[in-house]
Amino acid sequence: MPDVLKDLSTARIERSRDCLREAKLLLDNGEYRGAANRAYYAAFHALRAVLALDDFDSKKHSGIISKFRETYIKTGRFTPEMSDTISSLFRIRSASDYDDFYIASKADVEAQYQRAEKLVAEIERYLSEK
Repeated sequence: MPDVLKDLSTARIERSRDCLREAKLLLDNGEYRGAANRAYYAAFHALRAVLALDDFDSKKHSGIISKFRETYIKTGRFTPEMSDTISSLFRIRSASDYDDFYIASKADVEAQYQRAEKLVAEIERYLSEK
């Protein structure tokens, strides 16, 4: 694997960790809408970190999610539960960002954060083996 792809993967997983830290800060300060957003982006950048190793990227979130599912979930490298996690994170982030009347509860966002944290940890384990 070219060093440039490994470096790109490393940069993306670091960005993922940054988003996770931001989500925790926002959550702890009652900023639930922002916390939901940052938790999703932690997962999104973690997916991009894995896909960097395949020299793949997409400008569309759906492209990243679809390629990750096709390449890593359907092949058994990650569990189907991760697909559900990605869907949940995306759904709540979208509602928080775009639905004018959606109110993100503390409990929902705490669960959102925990799902993102688990997903990022699983991807970090995977990347540490590469």
